[in-house]
Amino acid sequence: MESSERSFAAPVDIQHFLNALPYNPKPECKSPARVQREGTAHCFEGALFAASKLRGLGYPPLLMDLRAENDDDHVIALFKKDGCWGAVAKSNFTTLRYREPVYRTLRELAMSYFDFYFNVLGEKTLRARSRPLKLEQFDSRNWMETDEDLEYIGDAFAKLPYYPLIEKGREKTLSPADADLVQAGLLGSNPAGLYVPKP
Repeated sequence: MESSERSFAAPVDIQHFLNALPYNPKPECKSPARVQREGTAHCFEGALFAASKLRGLGYPPLLMDLRAENDDDHVIALFKKDGCWGAVAKSNFTTLRYREPVYRTLRELAMSYFDFYFNVLGEKTLRARSRPLKLEQFDSRNWMETDEDLEYIGDAFAKLPYYPLIEKGREKTLSPADADLVQAGLLGSNPAGLYVPKP
């Protein structure tokens, strides 16, 4: 699938574009330019793409990692409007994508994903969030346009602090996600890109 260069008028337009892209199950990390050119993206590629396009709308390019247990982590692109945080994201799950800029803190934003962040077994798996990763630090490597693999940007999250979203031990009391919600979350997903949880 080949995607022509295009512009976006608002964050939600970026989300619509990402929603229409097939999910990329390959263990690679393409630049935003390659995502637009090749027409596929996984979670991290989608977040990088969204951050680059949000930058074009005047927002600083920021990512936040949502850390999960027995599941994939999820990376989202952040934007702040009128003092509130929102997010643009690519996900194999329909429930882990766009968030309106109505959240006063990054914790509030992260917690908006909590009940909708589950693995294919229906286990609620979100545990922590990172401090925002500022992508300007990678401008010297031309991260928005390069053909280089960008896995090194993902490695940079290891240097950031993470903040727990639930108290230790609370995960033992969590109820599973409703079966209908799990089914809705998996609508249109690419099975090749789904995390296989430990039973």
